[in-house]
Amino acid sequence: MTVIAVLGLGEAGGLLAAGLVEAGATVRGYDPRMPAPPGVVPTGSDAEACAGASVVLSVNSAADAVEALRESLPGCATGTIWADLNTATPSLKERLSALGANVLRVVDVALMSPVPGRGLATPMTMSGPAAEELAGVLRGFGASVDVLDGPVGAAATRKLLRSVFYKGMAAAVVEALEGARAAGLEEWLRDNIREELIRGNAATLDRLVDGSRRHAVRRRAEMAAAAELLGELGVPPRIAAASRDWLEDLA
Repeated sequence: MTVIAVLGLGEAGGLLAAGLVEAGATVRGYDPRMPAPPGVVPTGSDAEACAGASVVLSVNSAADAVEALRESLPGCATGTIWADLNTATPSLKERLSALGANVLRVVDVALMSPVPGRGLATPMTMSGPAAEELAGVLRGFGASVDVLDGPVGAAATRKLLRSVFYKGMAAAVVEALEGARAAGLEEWLRDNIREELIRGNAATLDRLVDGSRRHAVRRRAEMAAAAELLGELGVPPRIAAASRDWLEDLA
C-alpha cells in the first residue's frame, strides 16, 4: 500500500490528503496548526510524518518550504519523492532540489486552479527528473497531472507567468470597482465589465496586445488621467499607474 506524507493540512493540503485517503492511500499528515482530516494518520513533526512514506507532498507555503524540507530529512528514506506544491519562484524550487539532493528526488508541482471544489482532481503541472514517476503514483489515485519535459522550476515558471495575467486582471477589476464605488457608479461598471468578458473571443488577445502598442501614446495619457481620477476619489491607483508606466515604455 502506498504511503504518502502530506505536510500542511490547511485548505489545499487538507483536501488533497482527504482525497488520497478516499482513493485508498495511507496518508500521514503534519500541521502544527491544523488537525488531521478523518482517515489521515496524525503525527507530531515533519520528520515523523515522512517516516515510511515513498512520496511527500509539501503543501504549506513558500515561506515555510525550505524549513519543512530541512525538518523532514531525518525521517525520509533515500530516494523519497519530495513534491513541492507551494506557489514559489523557480529559484526556490531549485534550492529545494539542491538541499535534498543526497536523499530526496524533488519534483516541482504547480496547482493550476483552486483546490476547493476539485480536491485531488485539481489540475497539476509537474517538472523534474522524477515527475513521471510521481505522476504515475498520483494518477493511480485519480489525480489530473500534466508532466513537462523540463527541470525543477519549469512548472513554477508556467504557473507564475499565468498568474501575472489572471491575478493582474483580478487586481485591475478590484481597483476599477473601488473607484466606481467611490464615484457612485459601481453597478454601471460591473455591468460593463460583465459585457466585455462575455464578448471576449479568440481575437481579444491580439486586439489587446496590438492596440496597446499601436495606441501607446494616447492610452498612456488616458491612464495618467485615470490614475489621477482614482487619487481624487481616494483610491490608490496601483494598477492604473502601472498601466500608465507600461504604456510609456511601449511608446
